[in-house]
This record gives sequence, structure tokens and C-alpha cells, in this order.
Amino acid sequence: MYRIAITSQVKSCKISRSLIRRAVHTVLKQAGIETAEISVAIVDDPTIAQIHEQYLGEPDPTDVLSFLLEKGDRHLEGEIVVSADTAKTWATRVGWSPEHELLLYIVHGTLHLVGFDDQTQTERRKIRREEKAVLRNLGISIPSRSHR
Repeated sequence: MYRIAITSQVKSCKISRSLIRRAVHTVLKQAGIETAEISVAIVDDPTIAQIHEQYLGEPDPTDVLSFLLEKGDRHLEGEIVVSADTAKTWATRVGWSPEHELLLYIVHGTLHLVGFDDQTQTERRKIRREEKAVLRNLGISIPSRSHR
């Protein structure tokens, strides 16, 4: 069973909560996670910048932060924080909706929680393939001009 809590402090981004749940569920299921408690927080740039500085020492806004709280063989607990402001900026640049960009961030954060990384070129290619596969599963194609 997956418990996925979603909160949003941003009124301007209307993303489907059921789509968020489906995206997180897809990643967890593919990773073999049977039970999970995940919170997803949709915030603005000032809020994510504050969290970014507090936990990683970086004072700038970022697209997504993920925090693994507990992980066992088949159980996972974690938090994902995404910036609607950053999603809106990047969506305009790459030519798709802010909601899809935000969903990409949520998928990316969930992939980090289940063990994917993006520190090396090889790891980045692998996580990007997974992002595309999850979004394709949801009927969404990443634009070819994407920053990802």
C-alpha cells in the first residue's frame, strides 16, 4: 500500500493530484517497493531556495529536492519538494505545460528516493531514460528540446 500526501502552497499551478499519485506509484512499483509513505510538497522559488540552503548549503532555488527518510527491502518513506515557479520558467523554455514539467520533477525526485542518482554522465543517462519511460506510461512525451 502506498500513502502519498500532496500539499501545495501555489495556487497558480493546477496539477492533477491523481496524476501525481499515478506517477509516484509507477516509480515505486517498478522499483519493487510494496509499501511507502511519500509526501509531495509543491512550493514557490523562495521556499525551495530556503530548504535548499538549509539542507544542502545552496542558497538558490532548484527544481526538486528529495529526502529519503527510511528505506528497507520493500518499504520506503520520503519527501519530495518541487518548485512550481521553476517548472513554469522551464516549461516556457522547452515548450510544454508547467504541469508536465512539475510532474517530471516529481518523477525525478521519486527516482532518487528509490535509488537512482545523477552525479555521473552514465547515471544521468539512466535516470533520464527512466523519467521518459514513466512519463510515457502516463501518456506524456518529454519535448525534444528539454533541459533533461
